[in-house]
Amino acid sequence: MAEFSYVRAGQVSEALALLNQAGYTNRLLAGSTDLMLLLRNRPGLCDRVVDITLIPELHRITRQGNTVTIGAAATFTEILSNPIIQETAPVLAQACATVGAVQIRNMATIGGNVANAAACADSLPALVCLDAVARVLTPEREFTWPVAELVLKPNQTIIPPGALLESLGYEIPAPGSRSYFNKLGRRKAMAISRLTVAVLGRVNENGTIVETRIVTGSATPHICRLAHAEAVLLGQKPSQALFNAAGRAVANEMIRLSGLRWSTEFKEPAIIAMTAQALAQIFDTREAA
Repeated sequence: MAEFSYVRAGQVSEALALLNQAGYTNRLLAGSTDLMLLLRNRPGLCDRVVDITLIPELHRITRQGNTVTIGAAATFTEILSNPIIQETAPVLAQACATVGAVQIRNMATIGGNVANAAACADSLPALVCLDAVARVLTPEREFTWPVAELVLKPNQTIIPPGALLESLGYEIPAPGSRSYFNKLGRRKAMAISRLTVAVLGRVNENGTIVETRIVTGSATPHICRLAHAEAVLLGQKPSQALFNAAGRAVANEMIRLSGLRWSTEFKEPAIIAMTAQALAQIFDTREAA
């Protein structure tokens, strides 16, 4: 591993100043669970790391009216144990609970998970399912982008050099909404995602589906809501046959967006079953029958 220098920021403005200080190639240090691997494999990545782990506001999780804001340096443990998240976004808490082991969850941050934009990032499908928005700061201005637009493709975002992903926010889903996160790995714990599905939905007083959101991870080049699959459900009464049809629509979208690959033989039936299972969790067919 190449040598690099280290500096710690005490507040957001200081972090931005350090990130844009001339004469250095800087890299943010938050949880560092991915950064150490990057530095080992790419020695010229940076010559200085800027530590933001002790900036208090970057760890805050707050609710104002119908909006929840999560500081980008909040760890997965902080998020999944937070009562605001548990109440308003179970899908995100469930996703955070699947990340690595306890030690990783205690260190890894949601901002790092988003900014690194790995295809297997567990938080991304959940955040996109919540229609979450990212707040990004530079010394000159502030940007807000939907997370679905922030991440262009695996390991690439539109965050400009020298900028700081400050927070992620979402509007609390409508009353009666239910959500679920489904993950498939090589084993039950400490596994990198082979496939993930995040779903959110709601029925009206007649038991008809009036809202649905479906997002997959490790399935398509760009993590986004799958509108064609969502349309299969809208206006219908929940049933296992309907869930299977939606799963089939998700698989069709995966193949359309990713093409046929060596993994399609495995992923196609898996994503159908995972989607149907997730939808059965949020639209309890026993109650809807």
